[in-house]
Amino acid sequence: MSEELNPQLEQLLDYIKENRGFDFTAYKRAGLGRRIEKRMQILHLPGYAEYTEYLKAHPDEFTLLFNVILINVTEFFRDAPAWEYLATEIIPRILAGKAAHEHIRVWSAGCASGEEAYSAAMLFAEALGKPALLDRVKVYATDVDDEALATARLGRYSQQAVESVPRPLLEKYFVRDNDLWDFDRDVRRVVIFGRHDLLEDPPISRIDLLLCRNTLMYFTNESQRRVLARLHFAVRDGGYLLLGRAEMLLTHGNLFTPVDLKRRFFARVPQIQYLDRIAVAQAGNGKDNSHNDNDGGMADGAFELGPDVQIVLDAKGTLVLANERARTMLRLGPRARAPHFRELDLPADVLGLVEQTFGNASATRLTDMRLAEVVWTSATGDPAFYKVTLRPIREPSGAVDGVSIVLQDITDQRKLQEQLERSRHELETVSEELQSSNEELETTNEELQSTVEELETTNEELQSTNEELETMNEELQSTNEELHTMNSELRERSDDLNSVNGFLGSVLSGIRDGLIVVNRGGQITAWNPAAEELWGLRAAEVQGKAFFGLDIGLPVDQLGAAVRRGLNGESGLVTVHAVNRRGKNVSCSVVVTPLKSSTGEIQGAVLLMQAKGA
Repeated sequence: MSEELNPQLEQLLDYIKENRGFDFTAYKRAGLGRRIEKRMQILHLPGYAEYTEYLKAHPDEFTLLFNVILINVTEFFRDAPAWEYLATEIIPRILAGKAAHEHIRVWSAGCASGEEAYSAAMLFAEALGKPALLDRVKVYATDVDDEALATARLGRYSQQAVESVPRPLLEKYFVRDNDLWDFDRDVRRVVIFGRHDLLEDPPISRIDLLLCRNTLMYFTNESQRRVLARLHFAVRDGGYLLLGRAEMLLTHGNLFTPVDLKRRFFARVPQIQYLDRIAVAQAGNGKDNSHNDNDGGMADGAFELGPDVQIVLDAKGTLVLANERARTMLRLGPRARAPHFRELDLPADVLGLVEQTFGNASATRLTDMRLAEVVWTSATGDPAFYKVTLRPIREPSGAVDGVSIVLQDITDQRKLQEQLERSRHELETVSEELQSSNEELETTNEELQSTVEELETTNEELQSTNEELETMNEELQSTNEELHTMNSELRERSDDLNSVNGFLGSVLSGIRDGLIVVNRGGQITAWNPAAEELWGLRAAEVQGKAFFGLDIGLPVDQLGAAVRRGLNGESGLVTVHAVNRRGKNVSCSVVVTPLKSSTGEIQGAVLLMQAKGA
């Protein structure tokens, strides 16, 4: 299922590639666009073109953008059933296929902040023991995010990050340092971190276990095929591949085959290698005046032990040479004289060919089936088939000096050919019977083909949707972690605010004179218990109300000038006649001072009132 491309988004991706070397064109556009738009919303930018201009003006924005695009959602032993299967099934199989001191190579592709690579190292340490782990195992952990790799190399994790580590492994492979946990330094030595782009860089080779989880789902289908071909090259025969929950290989069965589909383990499909083996046997006889004794002995031995029946006749047709197999087949024993070829127990077809050779004085290679395959019944009565080759041995003048006869046993070939003919005949019979069925099935097959194509399209759409949902899930998880951090900060601020409010309440309660605080708009923001006792109104009744609109025994209109001076930064004392809540006339001294913030800004006025009986 292809994606419709947004020209402005493509221009933005080209700009990122040209200026920072990151090629995101292989990523799925839906998820990629959604993550870029997240940055655009924060910056209040309406479109990709405006964001491209913003990147040109603010180079630091690249770092923030990459942190959003390269989602680093991972954890120790993420998806526990897969890790349990790795520990109980896959690792024992890998170890069983290795010699005692043979090296083991593991690759965590897209390792983010390193939790996955360290998880694999712990499981191999449990299976082998720490000394053997340090001697035999290498865990290669790669990612394209340099910032995430820097975090991974430190091997320091928060309490929240190690919560998924089983308690025995946490106590064995981590050391606590205040609120952080440091990964074991010895085991850390087997993990090698490095930057690697799955689409551009050559793959690491001879890998026994490749962990590539929730990485392929960000790529387009074409990019996934390219990456899978590289992963297939990286994994050795007998090696394993672990993918994420949303990633499938239904259309790549020629590269990897499922080991446990539920837990997403796959085995590498070996590449078939063909080895051409050509065996050539050649024997020759004739007069030889140029070789030394050694060469002659070797030639005689080769002739004597040849697998085919070989005899040599002179110009008169008398037998002059016969190898061991010929002597056995022709039952040649000690004789006073050499036999003529007509006296030999040869098939009639062969004798006729010899006559023809002497008559024509030319080489004859039998190609006709009647002549090429002669039947020779052995002493046991079993028929044997032979291919006959006759070749004249000539003098330098061209005259025939003799004839070389070779009979090659093709009985097994003939039997196979007969079996093939029978099978072919049976096949023809079955084919005729199936022809009518095939014709009936053709229409059904066409309908099924159409249905299959529709199902394949639907399956690809569902797989793409599943990968997209998994991507969104990781984005939501990343956002949730950010919100969790913000919530913790807000909780701390709330605790601080409660502490300050408690402190302020204690201070206000401890002041024996009446105290009123108003803001710059004249609304009351504080009213202590002494003011309640003095004027008969509770703090809840006056909170947020206009001070100069109060109808109490205090003549607030006479305090207007003093309050305004206080709002202008001046302090003053005003004495007025008032009536307290008991109806008693009192002389009230009001000290007005400005209320300033930590930066010196005037935010209101403070009125401190002391009443004395008239």
